[in-house]
Amino acid sequence: MADLHDIRYVRIGTDRLDENVDFAVRILGLELVHRDSDAAYLRGDDRDHNICYVKGAAVGHTVGFEMATSDQLDRAAAELEAAGVAVRRGNTEECERRRVRDLIRFTDPTGNAIELVARPAASGRRYFAPRDAGITSFSHVGLRTTDARTDEAFWTGQLGAKVSDWIEDAALLRIDGVHHKVALFNSAYAGVHHINFQVEDVDDIMRSWYFLQEQGVRIAFGPGRHATSGARFLYFYGPDGMIYEYSCGVRVFSEDEDRRHVPRQFRREPSSYCTWGSKPDIAEFRSEEEGSIAHAG
Repeated sequence: MADLHDIRYVRIGTDRLDENVDFAVRILGLELVHRDSDAAYLRGDDRDHNICYVKGAAVGHTVGFEMATSDQLDRAAAELEAAGVAVRRGNTEECERRRVRDLIRFTDPTGNAIELVARPAASGRRYFAPRDAGITSFSHVGLRTTDARTDEAFWTGQLGAKVSDWIEDAALLRIDGVHHKVALFNSAYAGVHHINFQVEDVDDIMRSWYFLQEQGVRIAFGPGRHATSGARFLYFYGPDGMIYEYSCGVRVFSEDEDRRHVPRQFRREPSSYCTWGSKPDIAEFRSEEEGSIAHAG
Protein backbone atom coordinates (compact mmCIF):
# COMPACT_ATOMS: atom_id res chain seq x y z
CA MET A 1 0.00 0.00 0.00
CA ALA A 2 1.03 3.62 -0.44
CA ASP A 3 2.87 5.33 2.41
CA LEU A 4 1.55 8.90 2.35
CA HIS A 5 4.01 11.35 3.90
CA ASP A 6 1.76 14.41 4.30
CA ILE A 7 -1.05 16.35 2.74
CA ARG A 8 0.37 18.90 0.30
CA TYR A 9 -2.22 21.01 -1.50
CA VAL A 10 -5.81 21.49 -2.61
CA ARG A 11 -6.76 22.62 -6.11
CA ILE A 12 -10.16 24.29 -6.40
CA GLY A 13 -11.82 25.05 -9.72
CA THR A 14 -13.90 28.23 -9.67
CA ASP A 15 -15.70 30.67 -11.92
CA ARG A 16 -15.03 33.37 -9.29
CA LEU A 17 -11.24 33.47 -9.25
CA ASP A 18 -10.87 37.11 -8.20
CA GLU A 19 -13.40 36.75 -5.39
CA ASN A 20 -11.70 33.64 -4.03
CA VAL A 21 -8.27 35.28 -4.07
CA ASP A 22 -9.59 38.36 -2.29
CA PHE A 23 -11.28 36.22 0.36
CA ALA A 24 -8.21 34.04 0.89
CA VAL A 25 -5.93 37.04 1.37
CA ARG A 26 -8.13 39.58 3.14
CA ILE A 27 -10.32 37.25 5.22
CA LEU A 28 -8.60 33.87 5.53
CA GLY A 29 -5.12 35.34 5.94
CA LEU A 30 -3.18 33.45 3.25
CA GLU A 31 -0.21 34.85 1.37
CA LEU A 32 -0.59 35.16 -2.41
CA VAL A 33 2.66 33.77 -3.80
CA HIS A 34 1.90 33.61 -7.53
CA ARG A 35 -0.90 34.43 -9.92
CA ASP A 36 -1.40 34.19 -13.65
CA SER A 37 -4.47 34.43 -15.87
CA ASP A 38 -5.68 30.92 -15.02
CA ALA A 39 -4.62 30.21 -11.43
CA ALA A 40 -3.63 31.71 -8.09
CA TYR A 41 -1.35 30.04 -5.53
CA LEU A 42 -1.66 30.82 -1.82
CA ARG A 43 -0.10 29.51 1.37
CA GLY A 44 -0.20 29.62 5.15
CA ASP A 45 3.13 27.90 5.90
CA ASP A 46 6.60 27.28 4.41
CA ARG A 47 5.40 25.11 1.53
CA ASP A 48 5.30 26.57 -1.98
CA HIS A 49 1.51 26.70 -1.77
CA ASN A 50 -1.39 25.08 0.06
CA ILE A 51 -4.34 26.16 -2.09
CA CYS A 52 -4.43 26.74 -5.83
CA TYR A 53 -7.60 28.32 -7.21
CA VAL A 54 -7.94 27.39 -10.87
CA LYS A 55 -10.13 29.26 -13.34
CA GLY A 56 -13.20 27.25 -14.30
CA ALA A 57 -15.58 25.43 -11.95
CA ALA A 58 -15.47 22.43 -14.30
CA VAL A 59 -11.89 21.79 -13.13
CA GLY A 60 -13.39 20.46 -9.89
CA HIS A 61 -11.48 19.69 -6.70
CA THR A 62 -8.19 17.82 -6.29
CA VAL A 63 -6.21 16.97 -3.15
CA GLY A 64 -2.47 16.35 -3.38
CA PHE A 65 -0.44 14.18 -0.99
CA GLU A 66 3.33 14.02 -0.80
CA MET A 67 5.33 10.81 -1.01
CA ALA A 68 8.69 10.81 0.78
CA THR A 69 10.66 9.64 -2.29
CA SER A 70 10.24 9.18 -6.02
CA ASP A 71 10.73 5.43 -5.58
CA GLN A 72 7.78 5.34 -3.18
CA LEU A 73 5.68 7.20 -5.75
CA ASP A 74 6.58 4.63 -8.40
CA ARG A 75 5.73 1.75 -6.05
CA ALA A 76 2.42 3.36 -5.14
CA ALA A 77 1.53 3.72 -8.84
CA ALA A 78 2.34 0.06 -9.49
CA GLU A 79 0.39 -1.17 -6.47
CA LEU A 80 -2.67 0.92 -7.32
CA GLU A 81 -2.66 -0.33 -10.90
CA ALA A 82 -2.28 -3.92 -9.68
CA ALA A 83 -5.35 -3.36 -7.51
CA GLY A 84 -7.35 -2.27 -10.57
CA VAL A 85 -7.21 1.47 -9.93
CA ALA A 86 -6.90 3.61 -13.06
CA VAL A 87 -3.73 5.66 -12.60
CA ARG A 88 -2.52 8.44 -14.88
CA ARG A 89 1.00 9.90 -14.79
CA GLY A 90 1.22 13.67 -14.77
CA ASN A 91 2.89 15.27 -17.79
CA THR A 92 5.56 17.97 -17.65
CA GLU A 93 3.08 20.83 -17.78
CA GLU A 94 0.91 19.36 -15.02
CA CYS A 95 3.93 18.86 -12.79
CA GLU A 96 5.04 22.43 -13.40
CA ARG A 97 1.57 23.77 -12.60
CA ARG A 98 1.64 21.89 -9.29
CA ARG A 99 5.26 22.81 -8.48
CA VAL A 100 6.34 19.15 -8.18
CA ARG A 101 8.85 16.91 -9.94
CA ASP A 102 6.50 13.98 -10.52
CA LEU A 103 2.88 13.00 -9.87
CA ILE A 104 0.24 10.38 -10.40
CA ARG A 105 -3.52 10.97 -10.48
CA PHE A 106 -6.51 8.74 -9.70
CA THR A 107 -9.88 8.87 -7.93
CA ASP A 108 -11.25 7.26 -4.80
CA PRO A 109 -14.46 5.19 -5.12
CA THR A 110 -16.68 8.26 -4.63
CA GLY A 111 -14.83 10.07 -7.41
CA ASN A 112 -12.67 12.46 -5.40
CA ALA A 113 -9.59 13.37 -7.46
CA ILE A 114 -6.37 12.45 -5.64
CA GLU A 115 -2.79 13.21 -6.66
CA LEU A 116 0.34 11.69 -5.15
CA VAL A 117 3.45 13.78 -5.75
CA ALA A 118 7.19 13.50 -5.34
CA ARG A 119 9.62 16.31 -4.54
CA PRO A 120 7.14 19.19 -4.17
CA ALA A 121 8.60 22.67 -4.00
CA ALA A 122 9.34 24.29 -0.66
CA SER A 123 9.88 28.02 -0.27
CA GLY A 124 13.03 29.87 0.68
CA ARG A 125 10.90 32.68 2.11
CA ARG A 126 8.92 32.39 5.30
CA TYR A 127 5.15 32.72 5.15
CA PHE A 128 4.14 36.35 5.60
CA ALA A 129 0.51 36.75 6.63
CA PRO A 130 -1.50 39.62 5.11
CA ARG A 131 -3.63 39.59 8.27
CA ASP A 132 -2.77 38.20 11.70
CA ALA A 133 -5.02 35.14 11.78
CA GLY A 134 -2.40 33.15 13.70
CA ILE A 135 -2.10 30.48 10.98
CA THR A 136 0.74 28.02 11.54
CA SER A 137 0.09 25.37 8.87
CA PHE A 138 -2.23 23.79 6.32
CA SER A 139 -3.41 20.65 8.09
CA HIS A 140 -6.28 18.63 6.61
CA VAL A 141 -9.28 18.40 4.32
CA GLY A 142 -12.78 17.08 4.69
CA LEU A 143 -13.85 14.97 1.72
CA ARG A 144 -17.37 14.09 0.68
CA THR A 145 -18.21 10.40 0.45
CA THR A 146 -21.21 8.72 -1.16
CA ASP A 147 -20.26 5.34 0.36
CA ALA A 148 -18.30 5.79 3.57
CA ARG A 149 -17.42 2.13 4.11
CA THR A 150 -16.14 1.63 0.57
CA ASP A 151 -14.10 4.83 0.70
CA GLU A 152 -12.70 3.91 4.11
CA ALA A 153 -11.59 0.53 2.75
CA PHE A 154 -9.85 2.28 -0.16
CA TRP A 155 -8.07 4.83 2.02
CA THR A 156 -6.92 2.25 4.55
CA GLY A 157 -6.25 -0.61 2.13
CA GLN A 158 -4.69 1.22 -0.82
CA LEU A 159 -3.37 4.44 0.72
CA GLY A 160 -2.26 3.23 4.15
CA ALA A 161 -4.40 5.55 6.25
CA LYS A 162 -5.58 4.55 9.72
CA VAL A 163 -8.97 5.18 11.29
CA SER A 164 -8.79 7.40 14.36
CA ASP A 165 -12.55 7.60 15.02
CA TRP A 166 -15.90 7.26 13.28
CA ILE A 167 -18.89 9.59 13.30
CA GLU A 168 -21.77 7.40 12.18
CA ASP A 169 -20.03 5.31 9.46
CA ALA A 170 -17.72 8.09 8.20
CA ALA A 171 -14.08 7.83 9.24
CA LEU A 172 -11.52 10.37 10.44
CA LEU A 173 -8.26 9.15 8.91
CA ARG A 174 -4.65 9.73 9.91
CA ILE A 175 -1.50 9.24 7.83
CA ASP A 176 0.96 10.34 10.51
CA GLY A 177 0.63 11.20 14.20
CA VAL A 178 -2.03 13.87 13.71
CA HIS A 179 -5.53 12.64 14.58
CA HIS A 180 -6.72 13.13 11.00
CA LYS A 181 -5.48 14.51 7.70
CA VAL A 182 -8.62 13.36 5.86
CA ALA A 183 -12.14 13.46 7.29
CA LEU A 184 -14.92 11.71 5.37
CA PHE A 185 -18.44 13.15 5.44
CA ASN A 186 -21.55 11.54 3.99
CA SER A 187 -22.81 13.40 0.94
CA ALA A 188 -24.63 12.91 -2.34
CA TYR A 189 -21.62 13.90 -4.47
CA ALA A 190 -17.82 14.05 -4.53
CA GLY A 191 -15.62 17.02 -3.69
CA VAL A 192 -13.79 18.85 -0.94
CA HIS A 193 -16.07 19.54 2.00
CA HIS A 194 -13.77 21.85 3.99
CA ILE A 195 -10.18 23.04 4.19
CA ASN A 196 -8.41 23.29 7.54
CA PHE A 197 -5.62 25.56 8.73
CA GLN A 198 -4.08 25.23 12.16
CA VAL A 199 -3.71 28.39 14.25
CA GLU A 200 -1.49 28.92 17.26
CA ASP A 201 -4.05 28.93 20.06
CA VAL A 202 -7.66 29.49 21.03
CA ASP A 203 -7.09 33.26 21.25
CA ASP A 204 -6.59 33.28 17.48
CA ILE A 205 -9.86 31.42 17.01
CA MET A 206 -11.76 33.92 19.15
CA ARG A 207 -10.15 36.94 17.47
CA SER A 208 -11.12 35.53 14.07
CA TRP A 209 -14.67 34.82 15.28
CA TYR A 210 -15.18 38.51 16.02
CA PHE A 211 -13.33 39.60 12.88
CA LEU A 212 -15.36 37.34 10.59
CA GLN A 213 -18.63 38.58 12.04
CA GLU A 214 -17.52 42.19 11.52
CA GLN A 215 -16.74 41.35 7.88
CA GLY A 216 -20.16 39.78 7.34
CA VAL A 217 -18.76 36.27 6.83
CA ARG A 218 -21.25 33.48 7.46
CA ILE A 219 -20.17 31.35 10.42
CA ALA A 220 -20.74 27.65 9.78
CA PHE A 221 -19.91 26.16 13.17
CA GLY A 222 -18.28 27.19 16.43
CA PRO A 223 -16.36 28.32 18.26
CA GLY A 224 -16.30 24.84 19.72
CA ARG A 225 -14.27 21.78 20.64
CA HIS A 226 -14.38 18.48 18.75
CA ALA A 227 -15.19 15.37 20.77
CA THR A 228 -13.04 13.26 18.44
CA SER A 229 -9.70 15.09 18.05
CA GLY A 230 -10.01 17.51 20.97
CA ALA A 231 -9.30 20.43 18.64
CA ARG A 232 -10.87 23.83 19.27
CA PHE A 233 -12.38 25.04 16.03
CA LEU A 234 -14.20 27.63 13.96
CA TYR A 235 -15.76 26.90 10.55
CA PHE A 236 -16.94 29.57 8.12
CA TYR A 237 -18.14 29.87 4.53
CA GLY A 238 -16.18 31.37 1.65
CA PRO A 239 -17.05 31.90 -2.03
CA ASP A 240 -18.64 28.99 -3.92
CA GLY A 241 -19.95 27.63 -0.63
CA MET A 242 -16.52 26.28 0.34
CA ILE A 243 -16.08 25.83 4.08
CA TYR A 244 -12.83 26.84 5.79
CA GLU A 245 -11.77 25.90 9.29
CA TYR A 246 -9.33 27.28 11.83
CA SER A 247 -8.40 24.89 14.63
CA CYS A 248 -5.80 24.35 17.33
CA GLY A 249 -4.89 21.70 19.87
CA VAL A 250 -5.61 18.68 17.67
CA ARG A 251 -4.59 15.38 19.20
CA VAL A 252 -1.22 14.06 18.04
CA PHE A 253 -0.50 10.36 18.65
CA SER A 254 2.86 9.18 19.92
CA GLU A 255 4.26 6.05 18.24
CA ASP A 256 3.04 3.94 21.14
CA GLU A 257 -0.43 5.56 21.07
CA ASP A 258 -0.59 5.05 17.31
CA ARG A 259 -0.02 1.31 17.75
CA ARG A 260 -2.45 0.91 20.65
CA HIS A 261 -5.26 3.26 19.65
CA VAL A 262 -8.69 1.70 19.14
CA PRO A 263 -11.02 3.91 17.05
CA ARG A 264 -14.10 5.17 18.85
CA GLN A 265 -17.61 5.14 17.43
CA PHE A 266 -19.58 8.40 17.70
CA ARG A 267 -23.20 8.93 16.80
CA ARG A 268 -24.15 11.54 14.20
CA GLU A 269 -25.43 14.10 16.71
CA PRO A 270 -24.34 17.60 17.84
CA SER A 271 -22.35 16.46 20.90
CA SER A 272 -20.18 14.22 18.69
CA TYR A 273 -19.03 17.29 16.77
CA CYS A 274 -18.82 19.81 19.62
CA THR A 275 -18.46 19.23 23.36
CA TRP A 276 -19.17 22.90 24.12
CA GLY A 277 -22.66 22.89 22.66
CA SER A 278 -22.19 24.81 19.41
CA LYS A 279 -24.68 23.82 16.70
CA PRO A 280 -23.51 23.42 13.08
CA ASP A 281 -24.87 25.32 10.11
CA ILE A 282 -23.41 22.53 7.97
CA ALA A 283 -25.74 20.00 6.36
CA GLU A 284 -23.31 17.07 6.64
CA PHE A 285 -22.87 17.61 10.40
CA ARG A 286 -26.55 17.56 11.27
CA SER A 287 -28.28 14.41 12.45
CA GLU A 288 -30.82 12.90 10.08
CA GLU A 289 -33.61 14.21 12.31
CA GLU A 290 -32.16 17.73 12.33
CA GLY A 291 -31.72 17.60 8.57
CA SER A 292 -35.37 16.69 8.09
CA ILE A 293 -36.45 19.55 10.36
CA ALA A 294 -34.19 22.03 8.55
CA HIS A 295 -35.49 20.87 5.17
CA ALA A 296 -39.09 21.19 6.31
CA GLY A 297 -38.36 24.71 7.57
